[in-house]
Amino acid sequence: MFCYQCEQTAKGQGCTKIGVCGKPGDVATLQDLLIHALKGLSLYAVEGRNVGVVDHDVNVFTCEAAFSTLTNVNFDPERFVPLIHHCVELRDRLKEKVRAAGGKVDFPHAPATFMPEAALEELIKQGEAVGLRSDPAVDPDILALQHTLLFGIKGVCAYADHARILGRQDDAVYAFIHEGLAAMLNNGLSLDDRVGLVLKCGEINLKTMKLLDAANTGAYGHPIPTKVPLGGKKGKAILVSGHDLKDMEEILKQSEGKGIYVYTHGEMLPTHGYPELKKYPHFYGHYGTAWQNQIREFAKFPGAIVMTTNCIRKPQGSYKENIFTTGLVGWPGVVHIADKDFAPVIEKALAMPGFAEDNKDRHVMCGFGRNAVMNVADNIVEAVKGGAIRHFFLVAGCDGAKPGRNYYTRFVEMIPEDCVVLTLACGKFRFFDKDLGYIGGIPRLLDIGQCNDAYSAIRIAVALSKAFNMQVNELPLSMVLSWYEQKAVAVLLTLLHLGIKDIRLGPSLPAFITPNVLDVLVKNFNIMPISTPEEDLKAILGRKG
Repeated sequence: MFCYQCEQTAKGQGCTKIGVCGKPGDVATLQDLLIHALKGLSLYAVEGRNVGVVDHDVNVFTCEAAFSTLTNVNFDPERFVPLIHHCVELRDRLKEKVRAAGGKVDFPHAPATFMPEAALEELIKQGEAVGLRSDPAVDPDILALQHTLLFGIKGVCAYADHARILGRQDDAVYAFIHEGLAAMLNNGLSLDDRVGLVLKCGEINLKTMKLLDAANTGAYGHPIPTKVPLGGKKGKAILVSGHDLKDMEEILKQSEGKGIYVYTHGEMLPTHGYPELKKYPHFYGHYGTAWQNQIREFAKFPGAIVMTTNCIRKPQGSYKENIFTTGLVGWPGVVHIADKDFAPVIEKALAMPGFAEDNKDRHVMCGFGRNAVMNVADNIVEAVKGGAIRHFFLVAGCDGAKPGRNYYTRFVEMIPEDCVVLTLACGKFRFFDKDLGYIGGIPRLLDIGQCNDAYSAIRIAVALSKAFNMQVNELPLSMVLSWYEQKAVAVLLTLLHLGIKDIRLGPSLPAFITPNVLDVLVKNFNIMPISTPEEDLKAILGRKG
């Protein structure tokens, strides 16, 4: 195996035997083979659109299959066997449709004619020949741009799949996903062409996040500021972690009236702010944080645990029997629920002890989505003009287990009292329970939501730029981001597409970016690595404050 798609990759270079995330080598190899097959499918999907053939099943499958290869989504090798075979079945079916419509079908590329073996062991051997660095003759800078595009597309697929589940789709998104995957087989593209595709990926991700925003708010209402208890309430318990709001809704519906309290974990915290979810009386509070303590928290949780999407650390020990996965998520030895029938989860929760007593000594606030912030935009503008608010910081992104992420805790703690912190995604769990106080009734720490809510942050920045009649890059706003996996790559590409400059990124820069490609990003966007909280705050407030 060779994998370097996440921030914590071994030695900052790449995992070669087993992923630092816990991904086995055979799974990494099968994921590479699935991407190889998706490239072949994409060739026919692109040509199909040229002759008026669009296959919805192909669109949906492409997103689901690519999503399954994200960091910490599916580590069960047996689940990849049917995915690879079905990909080729869809490819051959689409090929005949394209042929009948008069389109080109004689592609010379290996993925266009790839035929998978039946046995798992033989599939792994096939995958070993098509890994990320299987062709040493490819120029490193071209490879860097190909992989930046690939990882960005994986992030787009994740957001698109979440939106589709709630009924929102756009063929322009599917069309680009196929265009980008097929373009990786085009050796005639120049470096500029590939840079253009990478930035187009950011453009399409913006469209996709807009779809997801409409899907979430259309189904559950716009989030409102909400006080969320931390800890537990006496009684039976279900904990829901991940991102999928539809799964959360179904769990709340099916567990209602059964004497079970439902808790959030990690990226599910923001669901407490949605009116159509918070109406359930047994939707109680938030338990635990995110990556850094996840295994310990799950081992201690006295109820059933449901993992809805990625950001899962490898389940270990006897508590695995209390975990259930949904959707694309899979781990060997963990029960998977494919049909949203959560009866097994409810039965497990009722069989477990639950919390013996109430423990709600603390709380946090969530629900500061774009509508909530824009409703007080006039107050914010006046506070800035009057000098009460000097600067805004967007401290957002992914969490992870790798050392160095305490930078973000220290950074937020050191931000002066006349500054406001906007945050989103699981990186906020490094500081989400800090009491930063208020400025004129406005909380200094505003939780915008999940990583899936990055569109809200963009809308807030654009609204502020209009209110102050200046460009976003001229605002007293600085972005200090943490990245971990491929959705973060997609969001970063969106910010670059929008021309956002001066982004600080950490804890380390992507291993798949070569010095030459990094030089392009620095020259065009002044993207920079984090240093120390002290140095970065001094540089930001000295220059922009």
